[in-house]
Amino acid sequence: TVDERVALDLGVLGQETVGAGGIAYGLRTIPVAAAIAQRIAALAPEAWVINFTNPAGMVTEAMIPYLGDRVIGICDSPSGLGRRAALALGVDPATAFYDYAGLNHLGWLRGLRSGGVDRLPELLTSTEELTSFEEGRLFGVDWLRSLGSIPNEYLHYYYFARETLAAVQAVRQTRGTFLLEQQSAFYAETTQHPDQALELWQKTRAERESTYMVESREVADAGERDERDMAAGGYEQVALSLMRAIAHNERASLILNVRNRGILHHLDDDAVVEIPCTVDANGALPLAVSQLTDHQAGLVTAVKAVERSTIEAATTASRSAALRAFAWHPLVGSVTAAGHLLDAYTT
Repeated sequence: TVDERVALDLGVLGQETVGAGGIAYGLRTIPVAAAIAQRIAALAPEAWVINFTNPAGMVTEAMIPYLGDRVIGICDSPSGLGRRAALALGVDPATAFYDYAGLNHLGWLRGLRSGGVDRLPELLTSTEELTSFEEGRLFGVDWLRSLGSIPNEYLHYYYFARETLAAVQAVRQTRGTFLLEQQSAFYAETTQHPDQALELWQKTRAERESTYMVESREVADAGERDERDMAAGGYEQVALSLMRAIAHNERASLILNVRNRGILHHLDDDAVVEIPCTVDANGALPLAVSQLTDHQAGLVTAVKAVERSTIEAATTASRSAALRAFAWHPLVGSVTAAGHLLDAYTT
């Protein structure tokens, strides 16, 4: 809630993982995650670590110096996007290959291959199919056709930055405040009615999911979330699929946060990226994907610089590194604002 409010009070987007709020979250979280990674490396060096602590890509990259490729970051947004796009085409999501690439909360679906054919151009051509799922309604048909790809939902904060900031500033409470009140009420009610705990949690979770990114949907006039858009499962489905693949050597194809290893040419080998991987008992093997466009590469490399400055600041307590992280982020856009953010977050 502090991450959100500090940014909004300074006229900058306040969001949990994107922009100034994401940097602040990373600055607090990375030292804890790094300490956990060091402990695991000392006591259980053969363990596999599945990280979905946000900002997931940044935190995973901060843990790699201690755990190497035995730490894998996960997020449910790319798999959810792929599933929704496949279903819109009438394709079995389990049989499709998703040409998806970028960073955590900053990626694009650039192809959807089924039966050896890329079906994404067909999807972009059909207004009916494109507007049948969340991302199509969120970004709009014209913009998606201009891009020639389908962005991760979090890119709405970048593509509609002014409108989303105004919408978030206009609401009575931030997302964090809403969740804090909602979760507190759930625990209080469960204490009074423990026999209804599961029912109460399902109700709470449904409300949480239906109100997700509500301001962005209002900006896009996308309406309420469709139950089909929420039916893909969350982090738990990705985590369990990853666990099964490693523990039982059951090969699986998943979009994961792993070291680049030459897959995306605009980034170095050790940069953590979000790309399709084949997973088995040996871990996650990144798969070849199409290269980033100039637009995509520009945004990805800029945000990767922000992530690495945040990691440097979190692990060395460097104020100058933290200042660079805030100033370089595209959604801050001012060294002066970056200084004010840093002062406010550290007060």
